[in-house]
Amino acid sequence: MQIHRLVFGFALFDASMACFLPLSVPNADAADRVALVPAPSGDHAVAAATDARGTIHLIVDSPEGPHYVRSDDSGKTFSQSLALVDAASRTSGLDFAVWDLAVSPEGYVHVAMGTNAWKLKLPQDQWAFHYTSLEPGTQAFSPVRNINHKPSEGFSLAADENGQVTACWLSGKLYANVSRDNGKTFGPNIEIDPAIDPCDCCTTSSVYGIDGKLAILYREEQNNERDMYLVLWDQMRNESSRTQVSNTLWTIDACPMSYFRITRDREGFVAVWPTKGDVYFARLDATGFPQSPKEIETGGKTGMRQGMLTLTATDGTTLVAWKNKNELGWQLYDRAGRALGPPGSATSTGDSTAGIVNTKGDFVLFR
Repeated sequence: MQIHRLVFGFALFDASMACFLPLSVPNADAADRVALVPAPSGDHAVAAATDARGTIHLIVDSPEGPHYVRSDDSGKTFSQSLALVDAASRTSGLDFAVWDLAVSPEGYVHVAMGTNAWKLKLPQDQWAFHYTSLEPGTQAFSPVRNINHKPSEGFSLAADENGQVTACWLSGKLYANVSRDNGKTFGPNIEIDPAIDPCDCCTTSSVYGIDGKLAILYREEQNNERDMYLVLWDQMRNESSRTQVSNTLWTIDACPMSYFRITRDREGFVAVWPTKGDVYFARLDATGFPQSPKEIETGGKTGMRQGMLTLTATDGTTLVAWKNKNELGWQLYDRAGRALGPPGSATSTGDSTAGIVNTKGDFVLFR
């Protein structure tokens, strides 16, 4: 199994003076809701999230390595960076790639990473889900840990306000490891539902819902029907259900190697995914069922392993963003799924799409 990885090295940089650029697009009302912020020091953003206080936690990628920075002013300035990978884990030739970021309301930072261990022909138990974390008030990430000791990819993380952290991943089936102590320890590998047949070279995306159940977005591959499903997992009862969320069907005799995202809103979830290179999104209720008008085609285009994002403000306005080669695209939608203003675009390096909703209910996209 050949596992896709990005390549990183390691260094520190000072990101305290990143600039903040408001967007200028024809519809002023829509433009006022979105701002574009360059990643510090000219690097590109990999993932972003906020905690309950509105602090932005941002992972950036550079030729020198993956780093973390923080902002308390909606991206106008950033803290000095912290390296994600500890010195003891930096084996010669071993490169780390960030797959996902989850931040708890209290500000615990959790990061999922993979490596190029498969390419170096290291033992297969090292082709695995690697994890590091940052506790509030500390100045260094924890030593990198191998969570599952199994050839795998499609890594995602979800964290809640009760100290639960779940690591989801793919290895022929959909698996997870669960922590109940803010990531200090993780339980054994769990196969969530043997009936699930995931598209192995795609990914997973996960988030805790308002009822405490874990929502996992994934792509099926059974009979080469590569459609999108949402799994709701009640971890206390170890019961799960799943719902198909995509309407436009995709039958293809190959893995499309696509990325997608699910986030939580006040009524349930919002999911965004690609089908045949076109970007779609849907609002889902708390049970995972698509709400009217169900699947919405955005007009966005994307390619293999290009990131995408959806964010929803408290007033129901939703931002959908996607990458296509070195271009970042986005579109705002109202609660009813109607487009607000024209789509926007900007040059942006890297494959990832990162953004947040700030405390004022406005959107920040990082490039």
